[in-house]
Parts: sequence; structure tokens; C-alpha cells
Amino acid sequence: MSDLIVLIIYCAILGSGVGFLAGLLGIGGGLVIVPILSMILLHFNALPPEQVVVVAIATSLASILFTSTSSAIAHHKNGNVPWDIAPWVMAGVAFGALISGFIAALLPEHVVRLVFTVSVVLIALKMIFSGKSDSAIARPLPNKGLLSVYTIITGGLSAMIGIGGGAVLVPLLTFFSVDMKKAIGCASASGIVIALFGSMGYISSGSQLFSLKEGFAGFVYLPALLGIVCTSWFTAPLGAKATHYLPVSTIKKIFAGLLIVMAINMFTR
Repeated sequence: MSDLIVLIIYCAILGSGVGFLAGLLGIGGGLVIVPILSMILLHFNALPPEQVVVVAIATSLASILFTSTSSAIAHHKNGNVPWDIAPWVMAGVAFGALISGFIAALLPEHVVRLVFTVSVVLIALKMIFSGKSDSAIARPLPNKGLLSVYTIITGGLSAMIGIGGGAVLVPLLTFFSVDMKKAIGCASASGIVIALFGSMGYISSGSQLFSLKEGFAGFVYLPALLGIVCTSWFTAPLGAKATHYLPVSTIKKIFAGLLIVMAINMFTR
């Protein structure tokens, strides 16, 4: 069996776990995909070590394009996408994600690792220590132009670390008193835009370094993308069903602790 087929199998196993966790915990798969895919790519010597993290981030974003689409369709059918503000949010994250794809390609590899590590640790700590929001404090949404500015930053950070943006965007919207279900629905729709425009940035910026003949679309590694998507698409609904039977809040805190360990290990490797 060739190394490429084994790599795809490894990525399919990764995708199955990522999809299940995404459905169970409501988190984007990029938090898991980036550190584990980095290890897989290093193990198979798929590309120079100094470019592994950027490729893992770009491939993670491309895979999120598929899973976010499925999630957004479901949220739309349930009436949970607030279309009065969603276009402004999506416009902001699109611009931020597109620019971020070019910026990340220009940064030194250790800087990208540092940005990813710090961001993931902060997100994980928020998952561990989050409590019930103070619903007594009503914070009105800013005007739509200012909201787009806020979401430019959200989209840029999400694309730089290879996530769909829900872990950053949902807290931002709920801070401004948007209903949690509406915030999650808006984040799922925005995840499509972040993944699409972020991937475009990474594909364009990496097109001079890698070729389609080598299995790359810019910085997106297509064999890994195939492996992840072919399983995550099917296991996400299983994770969503499991929320009715498993102690999700406890699992989320344990998972957050594992995220911290993986992120720090990735930075110190």
C-alpha cells in the first residue's frame, strides 16, 4: 500500500473524529484538524517542515467549506439564521478571511504557530470557564457598518488559524444580546464564507510554491482534504444525535484541556 493511500486513510480517520466532535460539541473542526494534520504531514514527509502548519491550516479551511454548508442549510431550515444581520457579518468575515490567507503565507512559520497556539488556548479556556451568560445585561448591536468591522477581525483570525469562526463569532454576537441559536446559525452561515474566501487566499498565495501535479491547490493539500471530508460529512450528524445521551458539558471541558495540550505541543515541537 502506497504512502499516499495510507495518508488518506489517516486523514479519513481524523475526519471521522472531527465530524463527530463538531456535531457533539458545536465546535469547528479546525481546532483539531490543524495540529493532528500537521503531525500526519510531518510523518509522511509530504512537504518541507517549514510549510506544514500553513498547509494544515489551508486544508482545514477547505474541509470546513463542506461541513459548514451542511450545518448552515440545517440552521436555515430551522429559521436560526438571522438574515437581517447575517449579510453584514458575512461581508466582514469574507474580507478578513481573504486578506488573512495572504498574510499567513508571508509570516514566518514560528509566528503562525504562535498565533495558532495562543488563539486555541484562549478558546479552550473560554470553553472550560464559560458559564451562563448574564442575560440581564442588554447590549444592543452596533450599527451594521461597525458590525462588519468587528467581523473583519473575526474572519481574519479564524482564517489564520484554520477554523470556521464559530468559536469567535458566537461569543461576539451573544455579547451583543443576540439569541444563542441565532448566533450559532449566523456563525454556521459565516463559516461558509470564511472557509471559501480564506481558502481562496491560501490557494492564490501558495500557487507559486506548489502545483496540482504534486496534489496541491495552492497551500491546500488535496489528498488530505479528500480523506477528511469523505468521513466528517457523515459523522457530524452522529455527534449531534449523541448530545442527547452524553454529558456534553463535561466532555467539552475535557476536550478543551486536550486542545491546550495539543496546541502547546504543536508550538514546542
